[in-house]
Amino acid sequence: MNLTGKNNVETNDYSYLNADELRAALLQKDTDLEAKNSDLEAKDAIISHVNAQLTQVTANRDKYKTIADELLRLAKVQRFTASSEKSAYQIDLFDEAELDAAIEDLRDQVADTDKTDHQNKPKSAHKTRQRGFAASLKRIRHELCLSEQEKVGASKTFFTKIKEELEYIPAQLNVIEIWQEKAVFKQGPEEHLVAAKRPVHPLGKCTASSSLLAHIITSKYTDGLPLYRLDGMLKRLGHDIGRSNMANWIVRLDDVFKPLINLMREQQNTGNYIQADETRIQVLKETGKTVQSNKWMWVTRGGPPDQATVLFEYDPSRAGKVITQLVNDFSGILQTDGYAGYARLCEENHIQRIGFRVDEDVTALTPHRPGRAQLTHPVLHNYCFTS
Repeated sequence: MNLTGKNNVETNDYSYLNADELRAALLQKDTDLEAKNSDLEAKDAIISHVNAQLTQVTANRDKYKTIADELLRLAKVQRFTASSEKSAYQIDLFDEAELDAAIEDLRDQVADTDKTDHQNKPKSAHKTRQRGFAASLKRIRHELCLSEQEKVGASKTFFTKIKEELEYIPAQLNVIEIWQEKAVFKQGPEEHLVAAKRPVHPLGKCTASSSLLAHIITSKYTDGLPLYRLDGMLKRLGHDIGRSNMANWIVRLDDVFKPLINLMREQQNTGNYIQADETRIQVLKETGKTVQSNKWMWVTRGGPPDQATVLFEYDPSRAGKVITQLVNDFSGILQTDGYAGYARLCEENHIQRIGFRVDEDVTALTPHRPGRAQLTHPVLHNYCFTS
């Protein structure tokens, strides 16, 4: 039975077939049509499923982008606008937990779609989540025990660890009463008094212990907590210390720490490699300066490789004389950005100056404003400045 013509193209001419052949050809054609319809239905189902997945992935990406754009906008506002707690964006603090949770969920959902993009990257480029808790943490064992009645008839009992939880013990304020023992010695008609030696306090007569002073400094300059917030936190613990008292203690500690800072500066300048940068900050109520005018925080990082330090120095000026005073006896390699204020120092002290070349694959943490989060700056290679 011949049903095709030239080039194997199917023909609709059945005039030369008898009844049986025609019946068989029609049955065969119906069978082929059913098979093609089944294939088309299967393909339509697959296409519909793929389209649904693509629609969901696109929606997730749009949602993730919206959240990321909002976080980027808030970060720019917090970094570049005038610093003030009385900000129109302060209400966004209440959304922080929801935003972070939403971003984490979206990252998990879209991870599979980006799998092919990450397969070519080395394993070191991927962040791995920490499993378990740090070995340095103190372990406290809590045992869930069976009652004596429940253990009746048992051949033996044993314990299995079912989970680990991270416990937080809230801070507390204690009043340390310092009692000084004194002895009285009689020397003829007179009496001689001997008192136990008092411990040295950084601020002399001060109602704050050294541990409280350390907590205030760390909270303000490392964690970025304003004094009024810290005052409220301490008030909830049982005592109203007062912002003015804490501010006064911090100012007085400047003279206490000055010898240590000078020693750290000398130690830093003994190394052969220093990083330097200057950044704008806002300073309130400075004589001869408006609130919106530029003031500068200079930061240097360096020293011996095993004793590297990061030092901040405030100065209302951005002139090159500031960095000259900070590294006046340094001889080595100075790594900075392209600001021309470093050129004179390097020329007069014969210091080799290097900079950064930007790349998207390698990041290095650069110290920024005290009390602010460290920002990630992309850096790949150093290059020498040329005049």
